[in-house]
Amino acid sequence: MATEAYAARNPDEIHTDVLSSSRQACYKARDAFYACLEKESDKKQTEIASKGLLYPAECKASREEFVNHCRASWVKHFDALYCKNKSLKRLLDDKDSRRGV
Repeated sequence: MATEAYAARNPDEIHTDVLSSSRQACYKARDAFYACLEKESDKKQTEIASKGLLYPAECKASREEFVNHCRASWVKHFDALYCKNKSLKRLLDDKDSRRGV
């Protein structure tokens, strides 16, 4: 219902940030940022992103590119997803070392 009301107020407005070319730019910037995180994982993480994500200063430029190309809600979503996947991977990797065998 809320969507219908919004569409009725702005029937001709095109949100360019959800068009295919903008989404592709967002995904490219996102992938570059997370690749930087993986590459620089041994560096001290001094910068704070959303959802408690910390990253090294070397990735600051790619983070700004990511934030500029994507909607804020998408950035939060991708950060939360990345943090969840990293903690799950850490949990699964540590599972064997924690067994009392």
